[in-house]
Amino acid sequence: MKYYFLLLFACCLSFGVEAQTYTRQDTLRGTITAERSWWDLTHYHLSVEVDPEKKFLSGTNKMKYIVLSKAKAMQIELQAPMVLDKVVQAGKELAVAKDGYSYFITLSGEQKIGQEYELTMHFSGNPKVAVRPPWDGGITWQKDENGNDFIASSCQGLGASIWWPNKDHAYDEPNNGMLISVEVPQHLMDVSNGRLVKVDKNKKKKTKTYHWEVKNPINNYGVNINIGDYVHFKDVFEGENGKLDMDYYVLSYNLDKAKKQFLDAPKTMKAFEHWFGPYPFYEDSYKLVEAPYLGMEHQSSVTYGNGYQNGYRGYDLSSTGWGLKFDFIIVHESGHEWFANNITQIDVADMWIHESFTNYSESLFVEYYFGKEAGFEYVRGTRKNIANDIPIIGVYNVHQEGSSDMYYKGGNMLHTIRQIVDSDEKWRMILRGLNKTFYHQTVSTADIENYISQQAGKDLSKVFDQYLRDVRIPILEYFVKAGKMEVRWSNCVEGFNMPIKITINGKEQWIEPTAEWSEVSISNENPEIKVNSNFYVGIIDVLGN
Repeated sequence: MKYYFLLLFACCLSFGVEAQTYTRQDTLRGTITAERSWWDLTHYHLSVEVDPEKKFLSGTNKMKYIVLSKAKAMQIELQAPMVLDKVVQAGKELAVAKDGYSYFITLSGEQKIGQEYELTMHFSGNPKVAVRPPWDGGITWQKDENGNDFIASSCQGLGASIWWPNKDHAYDEPNNGMLISVEVPQHLMDVSNGRLVKVDKNKKKKTKTYHWEVKNPINNYGVNINIGDYVHFKDVFEGENGKLDMDYYVLSYNLDKAKKQFLDAPKTMKAFEHWFGPYPFYEDSYKLVEAPYLGMEHQSSVTYGNGYQNGYRGYDLSSTGWGLKFDFIIVHESGHEWFANNITQIDVADMWIHESFTNYSESLFVEYYFGKEAGFEYVRGTRKNIANDIPIIGVYNVHQEGSSDMYYKGGNMLHTIRQIVDSDEKWRMILRGLNKTFYHQTVSTADIENYISQQAGKDLSKVFDQYLRDVRIPILEYFVKAGKMEVRWSNCVEGFNMPIKITINGKEQWIEPTAEWSEVSISNENPEIKVNSNFYVGIIDVLGN
C-alpha cells in the first residue's frame, strides 16, 4: 500500500484512553450542584489590597444574586492557602462549612424567590505563586528592569478561586458585570478589566486604589490584576458599533517598542469584526496590558508578554512564513474576546469552543490581510503540531479539559467544515451569527454543533463526532481497477459520511463516501486523482498504484 497523508504526527489507529479517577473535590468544582443552581449571580464588587513585600492579598467580595428556587446552602470556592475569613449578610456573620476548597454558606435570613440579595465575603492569604503562567497559574510576583514590582494574575486552568472567593463554575457569570477595586503602593498602577472609574489616594498608607468597572457579564478566570510601573497611551478604533477606545498599558521603558508593535491591535479588530461581527464589549473598551508572562485573554484587559516581536516568541507555529507576519499573542488573545469571553463554555470539558475557534482566527487574520491561499496555507501548516492523543472534548462535571489538540486539530476541523459549507460568505455569516445568537452567553458543544449544522443546511454531527470525540483521522481509501474507481471512509466513527472534494484528471468534483465501497465515475483507466488538501484527512490508494 502507499500512504499519502495530509498531516503529520497523525495516529490512524483507534485506542482507548486510560480511565482517570476523580475526587470529590473534582465533582464539587465541576458540577452545577444543588448549592449552586438555586441562585443566579448578578454582580460582584471585588476589593483587594495587594502587599508586594509580603506577597499577600486581603479584601472583600460583595456579591449580589437573585433567588431562583428554594434556598439551600450556598457553594463558593476559595483555594488554599487563601482563607475565607468570614461571610456577612445583613450585618450578621453566617455559618460556613469547609469541604476541600469549597465553602458551604448557611443563609439565616429568608431568601424569597425572585428577590435580589447581597452578602460580603472577607478573605486573605498568600495566594499560590504561578509556576509556569499562564498554563500553571496563580499570582506572578516579579521585578521589572528598574527594580519595580511587576505583578499579575493568571488562572484559567486553576480557576479564579486561586486568589479570590467566587462562584467558580463557568456556567454562571455576573449578569450586571462587576467593580474591581485594587489597592497598591502609591508608586505603582493597577490595570484591571473594564474602564477606570477613579483613583483614590491614601497618603497615610502611601497607597492608591484603582477602581475599574465592567458593564458586561464576565467569566471568572477573565478577571485580572496587573500591577507595575505602567505608562499609558491610547487609540480609537472606528468599528461597526462606533468608536472603540483602545488603551495600552506598558512598562515605562517599553513605550517606544509598544507604540510600534501594538499597531497589530487595531488591525486585529478590523479583521475580526469582518469575520465575527462587532467587538463584544464596546462599553468596557479594549485594553492591551504588558504582563510578566506570555499573555492571556482576560476580558477587555488582554495581557501581553511576547517580547514585542512577531510570531509566537519569534517562532512561526505554522512553519509557512505567514506566522511571522503578525504578533501571535495580540491576534490570538484578542480573538478570545469573541470566543471565550463573548461566547463562553458552560463546562470546561467544552473548552474547544474557546480554543478551536481562536486558533482558527489566526488563519482568518492572515487571510484578511494576505489573501485566501495564505490563510489556508497557515492553517494547514499547523497540522504538524497535532498529537491525536486523547479526544478534544474532556470529561463533564469534574472540571476536566480535553486534549490540547483543541487548538490545531480544532482549527483544522473548522477549516474542513468551511470546505463542506462551500461558500465563503455563508461561512462568514455562520461565524458572525454565532457571536450574535450567543451574545454574552454560556453555551454547550451541542449548542454550537446544532447552530452550525442548521445554518450550513447539512447534518455535520458525524464530522463533529470524528474530530471532537475520537482520536483517529478519517482515511479516504480508493482504488482504480478495470476502468472503475471505488472509494470509502475507514478509520472513522460509525456512520461517518463527510462529503469531500477530489480532482480527477484536472476536474474538481464532490464525492460522498461512506464506510461501504461505492463507485465514482471516471473517464479512463489511469486517472490522475488528487484530494483537496484543505480537508484534514488521510488518503490511501489500497492497490498501491
